Formats: sequence, C-alpha cells, structure tokens
Amino acid sequence: GRKNSHFYDESNSSNLVGYVWDLWREGRALELVDTLMGDSYPEDQVLRCIQIGLLCVQESAMDRPSMSNVVFMLSNDTTLPSPKQPAFIMKESYYSGDPLTSEGSHSINEVTITML
Repeated sequence: GRKNSHFYDESNSSNLVGYVWDLWREGRALELVDTLMGDSYPEDQVLRCIQIGLLCVQESAMDRPSMSNVVFMLSNDTTLPSPKQPAFIMKESYYSGDPLTSEGSHSINEVTITML
C-alpha cells in the first residue's frame, strides 16, 4: 500500500487521489494493490472499492454518494456510476509554479497547504 502522507510518484500526479484517478482512467487501478498481496485478492472487489472511493471524492459534492449509499454499494452487486474528476487534484489551468510554494499554486477548491 501507499501512505497518504509524503507521497512521491514519478508520474507527476499531484497527490495520492490524483494518482489513483490517473490509474483509474488508464485502466491500471490494480497497480494500487500492495505487491505483498500477490494474487490473493478478488480483483473485482478491489476495483469496486476503488470505484466507490473515487465516487466519494468527486469534485461536486452533489455527485458524491451519501454514507448510506456507500454502505449499500459495498454490500450489493449493483452497477456503479462512473466516477467524475476528484476534488483534490491540480488542474493545469489553475497550476503554475512549484506545488510546495505559495506562489501560483492552489487546488481547484482553493484548499491551501502550509508547510511548517
């Protein structure tokens, strides 16, 4: 698995959510599974959990499922909607400069990062 803090990715995703989104769109979401798991996991269930997770972080709060819907989706085999772009990824039109400096960098929803 990958930790959500101090995330480093050579594919230049801005954060863990962005990395997951990129892999999902490229059809490579199973690369998120820890290699120590080997082949001892049901791929369809892992992909379903990733898809539900992406539904929960969609950019528009109106598109996100309620917790009761999340529980329903996790406990049933109903068809899931396709996730839309997550809220916490950098869009190129909004980004310029170094993500660790305050100048010219921010997320789409104006969340800021303060380095202490």
